[in-house]
Amino acid sequence: MAFIVISGLSGSGKSTALRTLEDADYFTTDNLPPELWSALSDLAQARHIERVAVTTDARTRDFLAALGGSLRRLKQRRSDVRVLFLEADAHVLLKRYNLSRREHPLGDPSLMLDFQRERELLSSLRALSDTVIDTTTFSAADLNKRLLDWLGVASDFDLRLFTFGFKHAPPRDVDLVLDMRTLPNPYYDPELRGRTGLEADVAAYVFQNPESEAFYQHTRNFLRDVAERARDSGRRSYNVAIGCTGGQHRSVAVALRLEQDLNDLGARIIDHRDIPSAGGE
Repeated sequence: MAFIVISGLSGSGKSTALRTLEDADYFTTDNLPPELWSALSDLAQARHIERVAVTTDARTRDFLAALGGSLRRLKQRRSDVRVLFLEADAHVLLKRYNLSRREHPLGDPSLMLDFQRERELLSSLRALSDTVIDTTTFSAADLNKRLLDWLGVASDFDLRLFTFGFKHAPPRDVDLVLDMRTLPNPYYDPELRGRTGLEADVAAYVFQNPESEAFYQHTRNFLRDVAERARDSGRRSYNVAIGCTGGQHRSVAVALRLEQDLNDLGARIIDHRDIPSAGGE
């Protein structure tokens, strides 16, 4: 079982780190006193939880005297125990605190004095750490990537595609809505009206002319750019709704092509909402 202890200076990115590990399927606990680490490890093992991460910092200062012994006992129980310590330049920490308007846990009148005292208070834990990361120049996305690299976890990205019909109202719980109603509509061909964009000849009708193909290429390139930006900013997934009038022809044909063309971005169709036989309404 993997057990990771995250500590460091207030404002250095511990909350971001904990969220990153939670997204990587770790069971996470914030600000757990060191004397409870072994008990949590035993409980996690009994419940077949394979990955655990905890944070501890200046907020648990009354328990830090027991830190060395607690870490030693934990390592006797578990072989895969790692300690990560985050820090940053005091002037950067000051800027982050001014933006968040939070009060430092040590509560001195001077934040710079708080940072100095906190470094001293956590110096023993820093010395016991397996890895120290200086986040002075990091954004949240930078820290997310650095942590995933440190964990050896692939930074998977999921581009989720949904199709729908505007006459049934667009979905609300997506990041982006794309409108395919300017493409040729198979509804006006009596032989294609009762069929769907899942069929090759319906899709061929949608992309029958150079203007349609150019529109698709533009849409695909736009979506690639948007999805790559979302991924690079630290997003793990991005939801895209693709619509046409009824949600059965044009949007479906476009979604099928996007799933293939953007496969490298993890594109996959989640639901053809307005095709009843496909699991929609």
